[in-house]
Amino acid sequence: MDTIFISELRIETRIGIYAWEKQASQTVQLDLEIGLRGKHAADSDRIEDTIDYAEVVADIRKLFAQQHFSLLEHAAESIAQMIIRDFKAPWLRVKIAKLAPLAGVRQLGVIIE
Repeated sequence: MDTIFISELRIETRIGIYAWEKQASQTVQLDLEIGLRGKHAADSDRIEDTIDYAEVVADIRKLFAQQHFSLLEHAAESIAQMIIRDFKAPWLRVKIAKLAPLAGVRQLGVIIE
C-alpha cells in the first residue's frame, strides 16, 4: 500500500484537563501517514486519484478551531475518524504531541493506527 505523509504540522490550540490548559494555547505537533485507496495518482497524475494534502490540513485546522479536546487520545481519534470518513483512507497512523509541556520534556503524546 502506498502512503502519503504530513510531517510536523503545528497547531496552536487549547487542549488539556487542567484549568491553565483551558485558558492558554499550547502547540501540538501532528505527524500523519495516510494509506491511499484504489487508483494511484502515480499512474494517472490526477488529484482525484489521491488524497489532497491541503484539504487534510485545512480540515484538521478546522477541527481544532471548532472543538476543545481534553485528551490527546480523543484528538487523535477524532482526526483519524475524520480522515477515514471524509477521505476514504483505508489505513492511517496519527501521532500527536504537546511540545515542551513539562519541565525537561521536549514532547509527549500518543500514536494511533
